[in-house]
Amino acid sequence: MIWLYRALFLPALLLSAPYYGLRMLRRGGYGLDFSHRFGRQKNLPPPAAGKKRIWIQAVSVGEVEALSPLIDLLNARGDIETVVTTTTSTGYAVLRKKYAGKIFYAGIFPFDFFPFSKSAWDRIKPDAVAMMEGELWPEHLHRAAERKVPALLINARMSDRSFRRYSRFPWIARRLLDKLSLVAASGELDMGRFLSLGANPRKTFCAGNLKFDSKPAEELGERERAELRGQLGFEKDSFVLLGSSTWPGEEEMLLRAAAKLRAGGIDCRLLLVPRHAERRAQIIDLIKNLPHCVRSVSPQASKGTLAYLADTTGELRTLTQVADLAFIGKSLPPNDGGQTPIDCAALGVPMVYGPNMTNFRRICATLEESAAAVKVPNADEAIAEIARLAKNPDLRATLADSAKRWRSSNVGAAKRDFDAVCKFL
Repeated sequence: MIWLYRALFLPALLLSAPYYGLRMLRRGGYGLDFSHRFGRQKNLPPPAAGKKRIWIQAVSVGEVEALSPLIDLLNARGDIETVVTTTTSTGYAVLRKKYAGKIFYAGIFPFDFFPFSKSAWDRIKPDAVAMMEGELWPEHLHRAAERKVPALLINARMSDRSFRRYSRFPWIARRLLDKLSLVAASGELDMGRFLSLGANPRKTFCAGNLKFDSKPAEELGERERAELRGQLGFEKDSFVLLGSSTWPGEEEMLLRAAAKLRAGGIDCRLLLVPRHAERRAQIIDLIKNLPHCVRSVSPQASKGTLAYLADTTGELRTLTQVADLAFIGKSLPPNDGGQTPIDCAALGVPMVYGPNMTNFRRICATLEESAAAVKVPNADEAIAEIARLAKNPDLRATLADSAKRWRSSNVGAAKRDFDAVCKFL
């Protein structure tokens, strides 16, 4: 299979290059260490005597953030050198900032093509490799098998889309899964999907979701929250509605909801944190008729700002703490998949989301069973639910308390993943 993959990879890469090249230009930041994508990482020395080296691939910001408790456990053991790579420019920025001094090496994952992958492996020299969530790269897995290096899939997740794709070609799924030494699934649903596609039951277990263990941002005190609200141009008693990792169409819904609240006498301020900062021009066009501020232009907003666009990376957890209510993005049609609700739960911010949280199906089901979040079927119902919660602080407080208890009851994945990884080191 690997020779067929190699034969198809280069034409596919060349055909897709204009699309992905344009995306990179729009998003920005991809110039830094771009040579890593061709396997030109730093040439690392072999692991020091008595030490083992693990190479972890975490595709983007969410996965990089979620690694924190596992990195702490690996460091505490004292005999492990941790190399972490990521794929996106935003993920790389967070990786370099968050784990400076905590990991042995930070880099960018190479294109999964024979010469680039081989070069990266020759330079990194891992004793084990771990991939986060659904990172099943055929060339990368082939390198591991060829060198007899354990390949582990941690926080393993199988989205609806990936499951449908692999189900059409089960022989491909089986060939990939056969190369894994371990599948530590993030949930029972995901574990069932991996098993149905051919994962070895003796090597597959449910460890839980690492994102539950990831520490929330440093909790702000009352004075710090008030100062941050002031920086955003919001009044102390304003009702702050957060758009958490929003996608196209969702900002329009939130603007309608905020206008409805203001018409009803509630001083609603809108804090928009889009999933992709490169959409800033599109969002600025939506809020241009309101007193607004764009964080990348000026973090300090004027007093009376009604809409604040936080088009920066790595600040969502901090900004979430000034919110009275959050809407979780990528959940209203036609968007599908959802963004993580775990951070809002950990920080005690009540939340609403649409019907399409398919990447967090089981998580959201347990949230709703615990009365810790509200799901709505469409944009109009989202606006109605936001209005109902805005008028009812006691109900918001109940949702927030339930969400914190729900999150606390789900911690422990990092230790289970750590114990599993150590067996291969």
